[in-house]
Amino acid sequence: MADRSAGFDLIEGEAHSLLVRLDTIRPFVMHETMVLAAALPPAAQWQIERFLHLGRNDLRRRLGEFIEWLHAEGRTAPPAEQQKRFVMLRLQFNVVLAQFDLFTEVVTQRSEHSTGVWLAGLDILAQDALSVRARPPGDPHMVVYLARGAGAAIRRAKTRLPGGQPNPVGIIRLPRERMIGSGLASSLIHEVGHQGAALYDLVPSLKAELDRWAAREPDGHWDTWSLWISEIVADLWSVGMVGITSTVGLLAVVSLPRYFVFRPTGTDPHPMPYLRVLISAAIGQALYPHPQWARLAATWRSMYPLRGLPAEHRDWIAGCEERIGDLVRVLLRHRSRGTGGRELRTFWPTAQRQPEQLLRLHAAWRQDLAVMARQPPSLVFAVVGQAKAAGLITPHAESDQLSAVLTAWAVRSSLRRPFPHHPPLPPRSLPGPRHHDPIGARHAL
Repeated sequence: MADRSAGFDLIEGEAHSLLVRLDTIRPFVMHETMVLAAALPPAAQWQIERFLHLGRNDLRRRLGEFIEWLHAEGRTAPPAEQQKRFVMLRLQFNVVLAQFDLFTEVVTQRSEHSTGVWLAGLDILAQDALSVRARPPGDPHMVVYLARGAGAAIRRAKTRLPGGQPNPVGIIRLPRERMIGSGLASSLIHEVGHQGAALYDLVPSLKAELDRWAAREPDGHWDTWSLWISEIVADLWSVGMVGITSTVGLLAVVSLPRYFVFRPTGTDPHPMPYLRVLISAAIGQALYPHPQWARLAATWRSMYPLRGLPAEHRDWIAGCEERIGDLVRVLLRHRSRGTGGRELRTFWPTAQRQPEQLLRLHAAWRQDLAVMARQPPSLVFAVVGQAKAAGLITPHAESDQLSAVLTAWAVRSSLRRPFPHHPPLPPRSLPGPRHHDPIGARHAL
């Protein structure tokens, strides 16, 4: 025992304690109580479990190697060196916990009565909204959860998670206050738009084009559009998929006290709310020509008149407003390598979703759940939102219809879709044979 360093026993004990605590983190499939209809899409579930399994496995292997080292050449190493190596493992353990907690937010709500099944339906809506005509290979899977607050957000697939590994799926956070109305499609598909823009590399190419316009016309407000382009293109994606449902939903989200609607954004990539609604309406008018857009824009202006603002600020806003049409033309005519050289205006199924067509579908479906459940989810939200905008259904009926159809998609998906074939997960790493692992052997993952 005399050849051991002073901190040997303490550090070895802490390493074994980490192994014990690591093995208490179990796969979601072993401790969640959700009904099958509320479950994540099978492929997304597999990707999340695999991601977490690999993280635990890697840490378990490194802990085993550390204990082996501690009993070999590390036995007489200075305590500072032993502690340095152990602390790095402890930091990795916290990364494993952070990643687990991130997905716990997504998964545990699936056990809530009704909410879990609705979320499964929203997963299907999100995946449908990501599907456009020119789909690249390897579209990521999308999962949805709820949170308090007014804003939605996305953690895009393939972005870096704590620890540096790429996120295996797109995770969308929706405000709970939006459950359930057609307006939730506005927030959800806006966030899907961020994922779609990343897939097609839209923001860099659009920003480059807007910057070229800014160089040609320094007073044309192109620098403002360039700053806001990441959010504008996500709004464009949303309007492209669900039409006026998107703009009406956006109007509801940014209906704030007057100060916030006109507050300068500084370096914030989110457009000023007053201009953002008008940009969304202008996009809608360009993609789906109809008098409804002018009426909606006029209503918005009447809610937030410019009078009373400081003259300089009012003039700047008015100047931006005059150039919205130029912005929309550049957006819709934009071509890039990511789009395969096609104009952006051709990206979404606009020919099939013009306002009058949506209203005809609403009449033809007669609110029949069996018929609606067989349609593409984004089309259903577009139809219901258009019918509501036209005053054909009440908010109560809208909520009932969407709740029913979300449930139907979730149930049908859970019954029809077989679990996709995936290669088995790598075998579980075990510590060295001479060091007892009191819990690990009980868990297959």
